Amino acid sequence: MPAYEFAVKVRTQYLPEQSNPDRDQYVFSYTITITNTGSIAAQLISRHWVITDANNAVQEVSGLGVVGHQPLLQPGQQFEYTSGTQSATPQGSMKGEYFCVAEDGHRFEVPIPEFVLAQPGALH
Repeated sequence: MPAYEFAVKVRTQYLPEQSNPDRDQYVFSYTITITNTGSIAAQLISRHWVITDANNAVQEVSGLGVVGHQPLLQPGQQFEYTSGTQSATPQGSMKGEYFCVAEDGHRFEVPIPEFVLAQPGALH
């Protein structure tokens, strides 16, 4: 029986040159590496994000693909992309899921574990 699995790794970065703390604008980039750790080729079709700032304000974002791509990953293959988000607080978090379809038509979700967005020095 085929295994439907993607592994997700995240690296984040605070972007001071695009941020304006005086106006409560904190900009972060995140680089995500998605690896097909399953046994069957599958395509990433869409994404859903839940972004929470330090005031517990929640923003949800859904859409097709990632950065304009809907990568088809063979077993062992990976896809890396960088995107960004803006927050009204110097720290927050993101989590979500990718919706994928395997080449045999099976649909599955890949959870994106929660990760922290933080301006350096903002965490106590």
